[in-house]
Amino acid sequence: MSINDVSAEEIDLILTTAKSFVEVGEREIKKLPTLRGKTIVNLFYEPSTRTRISFELAGKRLSADIINFSEKASAAAKGESLKDTTRTLNAMNINAVVIRHPYPGSPYIVARNTRARVINAGDGCHEHPTQSLLDLFTIKKRLGYLKGLKAIIVGDIFHSRVARSNILAFKKMGMEVKVVAPPTLLPAQVEELGAECSYNLAEAVSEADIIYLLRMQTERQARAFIPSIREYVRYYGLNRTLLKKAKEDVLIMHPGPMTRGVEIESDLADIPQSTIVEQVTSGIAVRMAILYLILSGDESE
Repeated sequence: MSINDVSAEEIDLILTTAKSFVEVGEREIKKLPTLRGKTIVNLFYEPSTRTRISFELAGKRLSADIINFSEKASAAAKGESLKDTTRTLNAMNINAVVIRHPYPGSPYIVARNTRARVINAGDGCHEHPTQSLLDLFTIKKRLGYLKGLKAIIVGDIFHSRVARSNILAFKKMGMEVKVVAPPTLLPAQVEELGAECSYNLAEAVSEADIIYLLRMQTERQARAFIPSIREYVRYYGLNRTLLKKAKEDVLIMHPGPMTRGVEIESDLADIPQSTIVEQVTSGIAVRMAILYLILSGDESE
């Protein structure tokens, strides 16, 4: 439910296990019998493309039975609480719940009301731990190692669950992390998570091995945090002029969905240094590894 729940050794185990599942996605028949008979519920209260489909494919490729929950087509639309929805699912003897919810802490409510394993697929502005694991997998696949790498995370840090999980995960694996954003988009005490702070992207890119870009999350902003998008693009959007200051083999990452022309100049999303599409592929293997590790041999049902 949080990157704090796993040790560096356990992260290594997840990444190693994911590596063995990459080949499954390249087969003509993308199926293993590993989780046959297990039932996984994707409990998504927020819109999602990459994460929901990634978890669905991961479960199906391991032969689990997948139930996709839609808030609008469920009793939640009639006012049923998350607690009661979870207790109803628990009565059906499911094995795992993958929960995405707009409110921080929601996975913990689910965990208190079910015997099933619970995976946090994003809770409000809190955390998105499986995203950080797939990001680590992608970096290691490209560069071969993690320890000592320097990552800068750029953009709407304040509202980003990905930023929080990545700071924790990157630091746990021996990486250096710097967050770069306007002062209004940096949360208080962000340095307590282990990240340095900077307001100058032009200076930060020159030392980075990874440039990790974040979307401006206007849907989570109750007020204006920047004067204008145009001004944000001018100072914090990645463009070719800035990229010339970076290392030749720097990685450009983004959790998606990205807004071309805002956080990244459109054609930079498609250059060889970009891992944006590769991160999506990595997500299936990493989520297969997580489901496998928490459910194979699980006799709790």
